Amino acid sequence: MKKILLTTTGLIALGMAPAMAADLAARPYTKAPAAAIAINNWTGFYIGAMGGYAQENSDGLGTLSGGFAGGTVGYNWQTGNVVLGVEADGAWADVGATLGIPGLVSVDYTIRSMGTVRGRVGYAFDQVLIYGTGGYAWSDNRLTATALGVSISDSQFHSGWTVGAGVEVMFAPKWSVKAEYLYRSFEGQTYFAGTVPGGVPVGTINLNSVQVGVNYHF
Repeated sequence: MKKILLTTTGLIALGMAPAMAADLAARPYTKAPAAAIAINNWTGFYIGAMGGYAQENSDGLGTLSGGFAGGTVGYNWQTGNVVLGVEADGAWADVGATLGIPGLVSVDYTIRSMGTVRGRVGYAFDQVLIYGTGGYAWSDNRLTATALGVSISDSQFHSGWTVGAGVEVMFAPKWSVKAEYLYRSFEGQTYFAGTVPGGVPVGTINLNSVQVGVNYHF
């Protein structure tokens, strides 16, 4: 009887051993940690292209209006969510107005090119940057008077200032698009000073402008 009990106990023990070993080998399931989310950084140089529309901040005859297109270069520094930067742009322009009867007697005034050098202060929400901007503005303007098919022209460089705001979005690695509003104010100048007695004074020119652009970041 003892032999039967010993034999039975041994068989039971042998049968339980694999199950116990399997239980000991089991490991609790642990979910893999989530991959880190890449946070965009705006620091660095960038270049780009831009274009837009400008209209003089005035009513009545002779209100300047038209389009412009050109290029941009700049640099950003990011600390935390705050982004500081400097940007310069220049554009060919056709922002003008004509008074009189073209081909007979008329006066044409046109901004042929313009640009800015500005500081930027913004707040980044990862891929979205909202900013304010302001600084120096310039324009190259031409005044043309025509009478009976005879024309005379004079060009002057105007300095001034600008202030505005915008939003820029990183839509792909190294690429961003932006939209901004700028208010530009150019100081007055005198045209035909050596041709017409007293010259032809042109006062301060104030423009509202909107522009969009695309930038490549290095």
